[in-house]
Amino acid sequence: MAALPDGDAAPDDGRLPGSVRAGVAERAFGVYLHVPFCRVRCGYCDFNTYTATELGGGANQHAYADTALREIALAADVLADLPRRPVSTVFVGGGTPTVLSVPDLARMLGGVRDAWGFADDVEVTTEANPDSVTPQSLQALADAGFTRVSFGMQSAVPHVLATLDRTHDPRRIPDVVRWAREAGLAVSLDLIYGTPGESLDDWRTSVEAALATGVDHVSAYALVVEPGTRMAVQVRRGELELPDGDDQAAKYELADDLFEAAGLRWYEVSNWARMPADACRHNLAYWRGEDWWGVGPGAHSHVGGVRWWNVKHPRAYADRLDRGLSPAAGRETVSGEGAVLERLMLGLRLAGGLALDDLPVQARPAVAGLVADELVDGRAAIGGRVVLTRRGRLLADAVVRDLAG
Repeated sequence: MAALPDGDAAPDDGRLPGSVRAGVAERAFGVYLHVPFCRVRCGYCDFNTYTATELGGGANQHAYADTALREIALAADVLADLPRRPVSTVFVGGGTPTVLSVPDLARMLGGVRDAWGFADDVEVTTEANPDSVTPQSLQALADAGFTRVSFGMQSAVPHVLATLDRTHDPRRIPDVVRWAREAGLAVSLDLIYGTPGESLDDWRTSVEAALATGVDHVSAYALVVEPGTRMAVQVRRGELELPDGDDQAAKYELADDLFEAAGLRWYEVSNWARMPADACRHNLAYWRGEDWWGVGPGAHSHVGGVRWWNVKHPRAYADRLDRGLSPAAGRETVSGEGAVLERLMLGLRLAGGLALDDLPVQARPAVAGLVADELVDGRAAIGGRVVLTRRGRLLADAVVRDLAG
């Protein structure tokens, strides 16, 4: 698993500096709830998740909702000094959130509602594996206040799923999408491209299978093999061969063509939606630098330019909360050049791009060269915005480097 970032020590009471009050009324507020449990660990996974075997004693999955509620209470106390804002979005991620019972998920959601209240149009999403839900559980989630579910489809091709250690039957995808919609939930499907052994035709099969369900939102991410994962060991031993960059680029372009033809437009480099209202508002808040509190082991939070992260292991997380302490392991204040770079990195990922006036003065001369290289849309630049072309999306990091000098 990825190590926690370096940073300053976080106070045991979780208190935030007074600087976070600046502009607080202009920023949306969301909550991320991390569920660090999975039935099986996928070989490529670098997320802060654990199976029952990995956890051992001392971290009780059945008590997790109560532990998370203690952090929510701490968060409400810490933020009580700020103007009260209703929660705009809630995202329950993991792990596999739906390994918890629906009553536990509902209690966690209820804790958020009780602490801050919900906006009238609140978006409440949970991630789920296709083999972790039933028609009854999806209806119960909708009844509890969830509005959206994001299924980890990843692929429609059995041998690709096997390489990823995914356990679901791809033939189940149309069923779970239908069940969710019948429950009144909006649905997103997550796909991964660039798995070792995946051909371009395999990828086409997966994209077309996702589109055949009629979903209004799809995420498609390039596989990144992180050090320390089982897949990284398999690659190092020569048991698996990673595709090259050209292969991943071809798959991205194919997906973009197919999504576009089906009426889904990109709104972020790895996300497509049928209508603006179908976009994931919680993730948009991340890319726009809004405020959110991340609940759970390893969860990250951001309020008013202050970012912090919790201890990673569920036992350490529960122990700190049991002792009345903040679970934060460290924090940092994003300012100066760091804030400028972050704004470039996140803002340029969005289809709306960035206003030229928002770029540092020294970065603006680079835009003409990026237009000439067909990385930035020329017409948008004339209109005063820096918007990536499709080629620019494939080379987004290089564009950021050019603009950041």
